[in-house]
Amino acid sequence: MNLTHTDVTHIARLARLALTEEELAHYQEQLAAILDYAARLNELDLSGVAPSAHAVARQNVLRDDIVTPSLPRDDALFNAAATAEGQFLIQAVLEE
Repeated sequence: MNLTHTDVTHIARLARLALTEEELAHYQEQLAAILDYAARLNELDLSGVAPSAHAVARQNVLRDDIVTPSLPRDDALFNAAATAEGQFLIQAVLEE
């Protein structure tokens, strides 16, 4: 795919990049090569391939829940700046 200097300048502006003329020329070649490679994917025969969200089948990868004792409340609140009724006390952020 042929990219013009204007195309690359526009892409750089969209990406908020300030590029020199030398960098624009360099990236023009690189972006054109990337787009040419991506265009090659359109040549693949995918008629027998079902659409999928992942390249490989995914399974639930979560571990089983195991009940274990939790941290004692006094230990959890030990370094708290303020507490009230066994809970962390923080400044309200929303008006009621």
